[in-house]
Amino acid sequence: MSSRPLTAMVVYGTRPEAVKTAPLVRSLAADPRFVPTVVVTGQHREMLDQVNEVFGIVPDIDLDIHAPGQTLSDITTRSLRGVERVIAGHRPDVIAVQGDTTTTFAVALAAFYQRIPVVHLEAGLRTNDPYSPFPEEINRRVTTRLASLHLAPTAGSRRNLLGENVEPRAIVVTGNTVVDALHWTVASGQGYGDAVLDAALSADDRPVLLVTTHRRESWGEPMRGVGRALARLARRFPGHFVVFPVHRNPVVREAVLPALTNLPNVLVTEPLAYGGFCRLMARASLILTDSGGVQEEGPSLGKPVLVMRDTTERPEAVAAGTVRLVGTGEDDIVGAVSRLIGDPAEYARMANAVNPYGDGAAAPRSVAAVAHFLGHGPRPEEFSGDPSTAAERLTAAEVAGSPVTDSLPGALPGTEPTAGTGRS
Repeated sequence: MSSRPLTAMVVYGTRPEAVKTAPLVRSLAADPRFVPTVVVTGQHREMLDQVNEVFGIVPDIDLDIHAPGQTLSDITTRSLRGVERVIAGHRPDVIAVQGDTTTTFAVALAAFYQRIPVVHLEAGLRTNDPYSPFPEEINRRVTTRLASLHLAPTAGSRRNLLGENVEPRAIVVTGNTVVDALHWTVASGQGYGDAVLDAALSADDRPVLLVTTHRRESWGEPMRGVGRALARLARRFPGHFVVFPVHRNPVVREAVLPALTNLPNVLVTEPLAYGGFCRLMARASLILTDSGGVQEEGPSLGKPVLVMRDTTERPEAVAAGTVRLVGTGEDDIVGAVSRLIGDPAEYARMANAVNPYGDGAAAPRSVAAVAHFLGHGPRPEEFSGDPSTAAERLTAAEVAGSPVTDSLPGALPGTEPTAGTGRS
């Protein structure tokens, strides 16, 4: 066995990726077997930088691809070309990517072209509808085809991968690193980072309905309906405080904000830094969202989560009872929130459901899995956090609406690890 350090390049580009890769970066840096190199594409800019600051991560390389009005093609081509140049100069043993962003897909493709093994963190999530969420569902499925090591957050994700002919020995169930990140951040006592929000919540002890929305497939009339639904809820429940950190995308703002003017119990803020958002989730009594990550974070804090989507790639929380799909229909959103606020017993069932997503040790398991893949340690004991086999009892229609059926080619064979040549 070689005594040289193993070189692991971790590449990410958006705020959600930064949150979920931060525990991996910190665990790699703490392991004497590894020398990590952190590369950011900058698909997101300010939000990405905020998360790195929270976790004390200074990227080794910043491709800074972000541009106003960027398209998916822009993100793909700039990431692909930038990462190709970086790989040529470093030749790491592995490249780790996370989740389902366009950065993830482009980086995995660049690594495959250079015959560098791809480690896919949060592998195996599926809705089985290629257009929901868009483009994430196809991004993650293509990344599966390109990856050599699949770090699945749950047993359900492993089943998805096995169903696509991924080799069992190439899959390790780790739990989700979002739980590691959330536990660390909440314990660190981060502030809101917004003076108006801090003043409002310090002086007001009303229950908080926390809202986030941004998904591309909801742009247009569905998102305008979300705005109208929030206005109706604010008027119906004046004893609740609706807090809405609104996405910077002007398409989102133009659709949602007109309905929310002049409502005294609605507070619209700029996007919060990750630490402030974690604190706000902890303060909230109920979360209404279309975010994938919040479906994992809310249950970790004991918060019921109503999801404004028709499909979810995270069926474990639906099965456990802490997440519920409500769609984007205006009446459906109003009805679902109203029922939960008006039924304390139902609220308690959701709030006390078991979190199936992790125990806070996903990052060290992931590092151990990468070391094992490279021949430097035993295979780790896997996460076994599914509270029951309830997820298996849910039909595809119950979990993901009416999925569009399509086919994908079989999994690519794994590539042999390529020796790295140096440090960052």
